[in-house]
Amino acid sequence: MVRKTLKRIQLSDQIRRAVESSGVSQYRLSKEVRISKTSLSRFMRGERGLTLKALDRLADFLELEIVIRPKRRWNRSK
Repeated sequence: MVRKTLKRIQLSDQIRRAVESSGVSQYRLSKEVRISKTSLSRFMRGERGLTLKALDRLADFLELEIVIRPKRRWNRSK
């Protein structure tokens, strides 16, 4: 049996992509969202995370809609 593996994209990676595609500089974003430039830069490089409050402000600024849904389950009987 061949099992398909889907690579799930982490939430932090999705947010990084949204920041990159926004066209807003990290400097402006850090000022608008009240995150230090250093913290934002480290987050963008994948070195550190951000607090939930910071992520909420970031998502609001970028007008992101976060959708939570359960993972798909494979039918193991096949």
